[in-house]
Amino acid sequence: MRLFEVLASVCLLVKFGAAIDLVLGDEASVKSAASTIAFGLVSYYTGNETGDTPGNLPDPYFWWEAGAMFGTLIDYWALTGDDSYNAITSQALIHQGTENADFMPQNQTRTLGNDDQGFWGMAAMSAAENRLPDPPADQPQWLALAQSLFNQWASRWDETSCGGGLRWQIFTFNNGFNYKNSISNGCFFNIAARLARYTGNETYAEWATKIFDWQEATGLITAEHKVRDGLTLDPGDNSCDNMDTNEWSYNAGIFLHGAAVMYNHTNASSIWRARVDGLLTAAQATFFDPANGGIMFEQLCEPSGFCNNDQRSFKGYLTRWLAGTTLMAPHTATAILPLLEADAAAAAGVCVGDTPPPAFRGRRGTACGFRWTTPGAFDGSVGVGEQMNALSAVMYTLVGRGAAAAPVTAETGGTSRGNPEAKAHEEPGERVIALADRVAAGFLTSAIALGVVAGCVFVTI
Repeated sequence: MRLFEVLASVCLLVKFGAAIDLVLGDEASVKSAASTIAFGLVSYYTGNETGDTPGNLPDPYFWWEAGAMFGTLIDYWALTGDDSYNAITSQALIHQGTENADFMPQNQTRTLGNDDQGFWGMAAMSAAENRLPDPPADQPQWLALAQSLFNQWASRWDETSCGGGLRWQIFTFNNGFNYKNSISNGCFFNIAARLARYTGNETYAEWATKIFDWQEATGLITAEHKVRDGLTLDPGDNSCDNMDTNEWSYNAGIFLHGAAVMYNHTNASSIWRARVDGLLTAAQATFFDPANGGIMFEQLCEPSGFCNNDQRSFKGYLTRWLAGTTLMAPHTATAILPLLEADAAAAAGVCVGDTPPPAFRGRRGTACGFRWTTPGAFDGSVGVGEQMNALSAVMYTLVGRGAAAAPVTAETGGTSRGNPEAKAHEEPGERVIALADRVAAGFLTSAIALGVVAGCVFVTI
């Protein structure tokens, strides 16, 4: 019997030790499990403490992952109705948005990448789509923040090499400036598609199409809809022959969701349907391990145990975007919902860690591990990524149970105020940055070698 039929015919109970009790199909149980995991996730956050900076996670977590966490918490509120974390989420988005409403905070300047901004921008877009209460009129507004990023990225689109595309890093002195990667361009694509749907402005849709076409033309999205990591430019002749062909789950997910939004926006275009279906098929084949019950895994680094802090959060984003895809392209639900429910059961099953503070400050016995493919076995790996992955796995099953409404638009109840002319007040080259910061940036943003495949793997966050 197929997994979907099994899950549809029985109420699946997942119970491991004294940790997380999860009954899939029981909305109250799912929300309770999600609440426990969310508490463990937010226990890592210190930005609301006296003397700390709103929106920042402590070391070793980078700025972008905090943006990803708040995006997750917005969806947590939208799915469960629990507004416990709305105040810190709004405070973080407003503070990191800056008084210029551009997601270019001064304390992040020396290492700022286009993808770093992107995870904060997608959180702001989610705030608009889910109607997170609007900020005071004199503060940055959710929609305007996303529009500011769109305008910044459009101004950074670089046709002097590779026929277009965004570079990974914003500033020339950062390692990675000569790398055009899928996640930076995926953030641009995803937000452009969502802005097109939210506002009805076809300029955004035209850019979304342009970005996707560029990904295909360069081979970063293959004919089989595999999403490769990026292209390294030769600064001598601007050639783009050096491709990192590695596949990460978040790259697949961000393009899948954006394509689904475009499918929705274009009233079921056959072109966008083919892209959605191709990306979904490729993601299923790459990131769901048939040898372990079809459970999601980060195939490049998880089997070897070499995933770093960043990579240990990627599965949560693919989960988010799979769930979002079902709302934008409902025909995908029969393929996606069984995957989400199987992952929820597996993820809850490894939230049994008894890791003490300071490594984990949530409820004892509920720390979530990274590997989901070892039923009931906690692998000892704890952190923001592990908790965020598990929270996503559990809470997004509510999408398949009718608990989630489609994201709103300006025509269907959206209230966030926009600013189509919004942009960064200081573009690259306009800032005066200390030599010490430039030197530090060279160390902080260097690519990380990952010995899980032949050759080098570039980490693009």
